[in-house]
Amino acid sequence: MAHLFVISAPSGTGKTSLIHAILNDEMSEKTKLGISCTTRKIRDDEENGVSYFFLKEDEFSQKINDDEFLEFAEVFGNFYGTPKAWVLSTLSEGYNVILELDVQGAIQVKKAFPEATTIFIIPPSYADLENRLSKRNQDSQAEIKKRLSKAKEEIKSGEDFEYLVTNDNFDSAFADLTSIVFSNKGISSERKNLASKCLDHLLDH
Repeated sequence: MAHLFVISAPSGTGKTSLIHAILNDEMSEKTKLGISCTTRKIRDDEENGVSYFFLKEDEFSQKINDDEFLEFAEVFGNFYGTPKAWVLSTLSEGYNVILELDVQGAIQVKKAFPEATTIFIIPPSYADLENRLSKRNQDSQAEIKKRLSKAKEEIKSGEDFEYLVTNDNFDSAFADLTSIVFSNKGISSERKNLASKCLDHLLDH
């Protein structure tokens, strides 16, 4: 039976890379990445209905009024939302759906769709996360500090997710995710214990 998975993580934890690996796996034939609605302008390399569903602000507002989103948020002046109808239609066709969302979006979806499985990816330590953010060469030191501060706030919500996955090693984290998404087996006791210890460590710092 098709299932909805919601994956969240602090910025720099490797969430997007792990999700891409899941979608490229040979077992992902019946798994799709959720497509969000947005009010931002379409870019040259994007296609409506593939990258996003591009809407005008009044169209987006109407969908909010009609309760057509599982979750929505404003980010840097643009609105983004997960269309309820697309998710339900895709699930009814027998496809698993993966939503890549921030913590607040994940919590909203769980309230609107309790059957969803929520997965939170955490770093083994803040030192590891800072190292990852620095290696990306995308942000200034000031921006890295902001992202680390936000990560500390988001990680407080980690206990509210059904599964915790530690990205201490890409292959191990990928194996955890494939076990949850494709096998419905959850993760091993050893990996659960590691995630619990890492979360406790992160919450204490």
